[in-house]
This record gives sequence, structure tokens and C-alpha cells, in this order.
Amino acid sequence: MAFLQGQLARLGLYKGAVNGVFDGPTQAAVREFQRSHGLPPDGMVGPLTWNALEHALRRTAQHAAPPRCDALVIDVARRTMYVFAGQSVWRRYPVAVGKPETPTPVGNWRVVRKAEGWGNGFGTRWIGLNVPWGIYGIHGTNKPWSIGTAASHGCIRMHNPDVEEVYPLVEAGTPVYVVGNPFGPPGTYRVLRPGDNGADVREVQRMLAHLGYYRGPCDGIFGPGTREAVLAYRKAHGLSHDDVLDLPLYRALGLAPPG
Repeated sequence: MAFLQGQLARLGLYKGAVNGVFDGPTQAAVREFQRSHGLPPDGMVGPLTWNALEHALRRTAQHAAPPRCDALVIDVARRTMYVFAGQSVWRRYPVAVGKPETPTPVGNWRVVRKAEGWGNGFGTRWIGLNVPWGIYGIHGTNKPWSIGTAASHGCIRMHNPDVEEVYPLVEAGTPVYVVGNPFGPPGTYRVLRPGDNGADVREVQRMLAHLGYYRGPCDGIFGPGTREAVLAYRKAHGLSHDDVLDLPLYRALGLAPPG
């Protein structure tokens, strides 16, 4: 809802607080938008209104004078992406992030590829990142209602007009900083097994390397080398002979969530 209010404000139709509440002024702005675009002014934001809103915002973006983008910062907890021009935030956008079981990769990345029409479900633009353990990127969506939630398989989803606005500002090499807890929301963790990957795997690799149990690359991939290190550490600390990263191992490593 805050996204709707923000976009209506960008079109000059909403003057109230962006508070995420579908109140009277918000509904009045929706009705005004619908009347001006030949839609039934019922104040309901259905597919026809969303599509018309996307087209209106796209036209607005085409007439904007965007600056050079020096970095993108994605705050996973706030589900917000910030576009930096120099040391200042030029614009912020609501995004969808990964579900707890398929988290968005926390870390410092760079743009490595751009594409239009990447495929069904990826909206109108794709901005790929150099995450070593999988294919992750910033892209549009055909599920605009998912924006602002934890809904993806790890990618960062944006509304199509928003990603189209950002797309020409970035190029190969643009820094992308994904900020958040590599183990997920506070108080949570994933039980990890061989074949899993992610920022949480990488943090465990770093800890095992620091303790002298792991000598491979800290690439976030739970491969044979990580498995051997996990088995060795578990044996040395009297844990069951398993090759999983579970709560007892997290506790032994000092990485267990509080509570």
C-alpha cells in the first residue's frame, strides 16, 4: 500500500503521508487516476488499474533526468532498494526478497549482465549479479502484489516501471550491496546439507577456515571440502557423526541465533 501511495504521489495525485493505509485520501487519488485514464472510478486497485498505473509511471520515467548510478543498496529487512548517485540517495524503491528457505544473497556484488525480456515471471528487465553459487538478479515481475514481501527464490523483484527506470542507470561493474543477516531473519537459521548454498554457508566456511578446519574457497557452496570440514569439526567437538549444519553445530561455532 505504501508503494501505491508513493507512485500516486509521483504522479502528483496523492498529497498525504505515505503510511501504508488505504484511507480516504488514497482512495480519492485512485479514483482521480482512474477518471483521467478512462477507467471506472470505483477506487479499487485491480489488474486494469495496476496496468494503467505502470504505463503512466513508465511515461513519467522516460521524461525524468536520471543521474549516473554509483551503487545500488538493497536492505533485505526493509525490503527496499536505494539508488546512490555519489554519496546521496537519488531514489528508493520497494522490492520483494527471497523466502526464508531461499534467501536473497547478502554480500557485496557487481552487475555482470543486463537483458530485456529475460523470461516469463521476470518482468521486463533483468540485471544479473556475480553471485558465485547461483543465478541471482534484480528483475521485474508479473506479480506486482508480491512487492514488499519475502516471496522470491532469492532474486530481488521490482515493479516493472521501477526496474525500467533503474535499468539504463547501471552497467557491468556497478556495485550492488545486499545488506542483511546472512542467516536470515533474527532468531532463525537454515539446516544446511551438502548441495545447499547461500550467504549462510559462506559465513560457516569462513568460521571453519578461521578455526583451521576448512581450506577451500569461501564460495557459499556446500561441496565436498565443506562437508569434510563439518565432519571433522563435529567429531572434534563430540557432536553426532552427521554432515549437516544444524543447531548443535551452530552453537559449537558460536553462530547460533539468540533465544
